[in-house]
Amino acid sequence: MLVKTYGGAVNGIDARIITVETDVATGVNFFIVGLPDSAVKESQQRIESALRSNSFKWPGKKITINMAPADIRKEGTAYDLTLAVAILGGAELINHTNIHEYLIMGELSLDGGVHRIKGALSMAIEARKFGLKGFILPKENAREAAVVNGIDVYGVETLQEVIDFFNGKVDLEKTIVNTRDEFFKNIHNCSFDFADVKGQENVKRALEIAAAGGHNIIMIGPPGAGKTMLAKRIASVLPPLTLSEALETTKIHSVSGKLPGNVSLMYERPYRAPHHTVSDVALVGGGTYPQPGEISLAHNGVLFLDELPEFKRTVLEVMRQPLEDRQITISRAKFSVDYPASFMLIASMNPCPCGYYNHPEKECVCSPGVVQKYLNRISGPLLDRIDIHIEVVPVSFEELSKQATAESSSEIRNRVIRAREIQQTRYVDTEMHCNAQMNIKLLRKHCYLDKSSSDLLKQAMEKLGLSARAYDRIIKVSRTIADLDNSDAIQAHHIAEAIQYRSLDRENWAG
Repeated sequence: MLVKTYGGAVNGIDARIITVETDVATGVNFFIVGLPDSAVKESQQRIESALRSNSFKWPGKKITINMAPADIRKEGTAYDLTLAVAILGGAELINHTNIHEYLIMGELSLDGGVHRIKGALSMAIEARKFGLKGFILPKENAREAAVVNGIDVYGVETLQEVIDFFNGKVDLEKTIVNTRDEFFKNIHNCSFDFADVKGQENVKRALEIAAAGGHNIIMIGPPGAGKTMLAKRIASVLPPLTLSEALETTKIHSVSGKLPGNVSLMYERPYRAPHHTVSDVALVGGGTYPQPGEISLAHNGVLFLDELPEFKRTVLEVMRQPLEDRQITISRAKFSVDYPASFMLIASMNPCPCGYYNHPEKECVCSPGVVQKYLNRISGPLLDRIDIHIEVVPVSFEELSKQATAESSSEIRNRVIRAREIQQTRYVDTEMHCNAQMNIKLLRKHCYLDKSSSDLLKQAMEKLGLSARAYDRIIKVSRTIADLDNSDAIQAHHIAEAIQYRSLDRENWAG
């Protein structure tokens, strides 16, 4: 007998509906076609054991399964439940009249348990577009899929529950998530707070400007100065995720299998901090069967690269294109996938191999030329994409011992949100969202400099030996400072502050 069930295949961060046609006829063979990988082919053994554990016998007939469309590779163990239900329906061991109304996905254990899958949110969205009535999937993924309205989501823990559901013996409990209520209740929850940081007011100010304009920033300072502590708190002052951003971010983490169990939506902006031994594929994504990399997992959030010069040069260079285009394309011979990668880059580094160049108290022991050689590990084109350079100095004992509470992240965030609202109004007719994304045309339109500002910038370029690439960056940062000041025009003191944030562009900075 021929029956149809439906599964899902993930392509990039989106899903495709897979039609599983199962024919059970006279004979003894088992065939599965439609470009399945090894894990799908091995499902026969898992399904056979799961059926036996639930008092069903493997049908002693010829079973032919076609997974269409046949030009899409079917990967992983998530089709186990789909195939098991299709085989039982084709052998008339369960009621199969309404099997075709559901998307069914889940990995089976040998005792019939159902384990979590990747990409449940993307599959639920596609199932609704396809017009399916419901989605049966592992209970661990149910809240994630239930974010999608207009489709019934049933979380199950065993194969027996699914069999009893189709036979009409039990009614599975629908998983219901009030997306908007849960989202708006949690968006202001932050794990870290700037109130915990003693001193470093100049660095906090630089991070506030970076957050307000979406600027990339690099912090240069000795070990123990607080660079990592400050970077961890940058997400707490970024504007809260919008609902659409939260959905897109959740899809990426769902596809990569990094979404925590029983989580419906991601409420905090992601913060990713890969170790400097990370490979270029792990950073940008890819592999034999492409998966999102760290830059995509940081989408709509922060990517923190600690000890930037210690990263392999090839790893850093592959970031140049995503930093500009805000997406990454992984190309293979037969297909390509796009992953979004709109992130804020926060980098930190020691000023030299020993870490104490320009330290106020400790002496640098590096030999002549080593400091410049260390800095040269970061290429000019990559440094060109970092708008703000800030030097971090150690906090004195007097600052550390102060009992006064520092300004909280919520206060800083309010100023950042107001600045972002100004930018959204400014770029309403463009695809830009913040000042860091301005192209040359918009820069000339929205960043007019009066004579005093222009003269100050000219003087700084000549006296400090700033490079040509610093020119546009200073103007972009000064535009953000003006927005934080609620000023329509860029004024001389805005330019003066922005000039401070180009440390690495100064001639002879490294001696």
